Amino acid sequence: MAAIEVRDVTFGYGEQPVVESVSLDVAEGEFLGLVGPNGSGKTTLLKLIIGLEAPDSGTVRLFDEPAVEFDDGERIGYVPQDVAATEDEMPITVEEAVRMGRYPHRWVGRFTDDDRRSVREAIERVGIEDLADRRVGRLSGGQRQRVFIARALASEADLLALDEPTVGVDAESREAFYRLLHELNDEGITIVLIEHDIGVVTTHASEIACLNRRLYFHGDPEEFVETDALADAYGGSQRVIHHDH
Repeated sequence: MAAIEVRDVTFGYGEQPVVESVSLDVAEGEFLGLVGPNGSGKTTLLKLIIGLEAPDSGTVRLFDEPAVEFDDGERIGYVPQDVAATEDEMPITVEEAVRMGRYPHRWVGRFTDDDRRSVREAIERVGIEDLADRRVGRLSGGQRQRVFIARALASEADLLALDEPTVGVDAESREAFYRLLHELNDEGITIVLIEHDIGVVTTHASEIACLNRRLYFHGDPEEFVETDALADAYGGSQRVIHHDH
């Protein structure tokens, strides 16, 4: 079953389309890496996928419902590109941030034992139990990303939508972050990841979508690096450098 269905979608913030005639499916349990040059429409497409923007034409379906009408928000864990800067302004602890993932499940009143257990298990799952009482704004980039993943896990998300989550994160933390994503994906969570490092994303993702307003490629990572799609989308001569760690 498809978690995401995008059909002939076009969208623009003015007269010029940012995303044009894009169609793709993302199966449940897939790990899709979304790549393309700066300004290519990747973030816009991700917002269209999770229903934060409505297409000018075409359709987007999320778990077989129109994305803009999808109201089962706890199933979606979204980490936007500028979330680190936003969280700097929020004087909350790690545990408080993760507890926010339980809000869609709550009835009026206090947190239940199930809520507290879900928060604790999510924090432990990503290995930040020793940081539970620390302010989010005082964490490193890698630690902070784990908080956001824990928040999504606490909400029992079926889909993680991540917009360049490793920007500013050191290499060791980045590798640990990808190991965590693999573990979550192996457990059945669908992942859509925007990543600027093409060598990294082609190593880790199970599918690649290459975008520069229109879709230049969607398929197997090994096939992607053998095609001209990378050079066509980015312009000029491009090659993929794989990272061995």
